[in-house]
Order: sequence, then C-alpha cells, then structure tokens
Amino acid sequence: MQTAQTSALTFYSFPLSGHAHRVALMLSLLEVPHRKVDVDLRGGEHKRPAFLALNSFGQVPVIDDNGVVVADSTAILVYLAKRYNGQAWLPEDPAGAAAVQRWLSVASGQLVNGPNAARLVVLFGASHDVDSTLARAHALLQVMDGELTARDFLAGAAPTIADVACYAYVAHAPEGNVSLEAYPHVRAWLRRIESLPRFVPMPKSPVGLLAA
Repeated sequence: MQTAQTSALTFYSFPLSGHAHRVALMLSLLEVPHRKVDVDLRGGEHKRPAFLALNSFGQVPVIDDNGVVVADSTAILVYLAKRYNGQAWLPEDPAGAAAVQRWLSVASGQLVNGPNAARLVVLFGASHDVDSTLARAHALLQVMDGELTARDFLAGAAPTIADVACYAYVAHAPEGNVSLEAYPHVRAWLRRIESLPRFVPMPKSPVGLLAA
C-alpha cells in the first residue's frame, strides 16, 4: 500500500483541535506512517515565519508529504484519501462525491460556527455570543439527527471523509455545554465511528457538561 517514501509525511497538529483530529483520525484509518509535530499555539508558534511558510493563514493542521504541503483539514482529508488508497472514503460517482462535499461544507461552516464555537467559549474563553452559538449548535444537531434516521453515515451507507470531518466537534459538543441527549441518531452515529478499526479519540477536556 504505502512505499518507503511515505515515512517522510509530517503532520503539524495541536492536541485539542478538532480540525487536527480530523487528520489524525484519517491517518490512523488509512494506516499512513507519519511523524506528528505539536505546534505551540498558546506560544504563538503558528504565527512565526517558519510555520507561516507552511500555511500563510497560520493555522493547524498542515501536512508535509515529501515536499507536498497541504493545509486546511478538509483539503487534507481529500488529499489523504486520494493519495493513500482511500477510495472507499471519497466516492468518485457524481452523487456520492456531491453528498460528501455537502458535509465537508457543513464541517467548515455550521459545525465550526455552532458546536465548535460553543466549545471555544468554555475551553478557551472565546468571545462568541453564547445564546446564538448554542442555538446554531442545536439547529445543526437537529438536522443531523433527522438525516441520520435514514442512513448509518452522513453521506450514505458507509463511512466517508464527511464523517471524519464532522466527528470531533460533535463528539466534544458537551464540552461547550451542548447536550447530545435529545439526538439519539447522532449518538448512534458517533458510536459507529468509534467502533471503526483504528479509530483514535481526541483528548477530552473536563469542562462544560463534562465538568466534575
């Protein structure tokens, strides 16, 4: 599957980033050999020239695959699926590809502005409006729960990079005081992802609804 040259892949990460977890999970699911480098976001390492040379937006995650540098978590998922025999994770047929793209857009839009933003308020003291952020989070979860009544995974009967992209911030929504109790189909979907071979979790933080 992989050749010796793939050992040079370097993954720039941050442990508490759901965006970075998308990449960590995909690398594990595809069994891609790699070296992980944690970027000191609190110390501003992501805004220094060395890192900005990799990603001019100054954000993690980034991968460097033998000189092929890819930034943005969903772009990295696409790259990994195409580069490392992950065809099952990224359908080629028009309808399947469109279904995946729809949820990648959700992962970069509603998910970031809802569950992720709510978590940022609690975990990092972000200045988002709490009420509107929570409302956006629950509006998204209601849609997801409704759509998951008809299928096991977001884009169809089998898992795709759409599920990888959406997993972390939904699973960790309670850290932002977003309860998943009212969304049984979402919770069942999370369990299906967590039962995949080579699944790796993102570290939990004891905040929000998870506070002791």
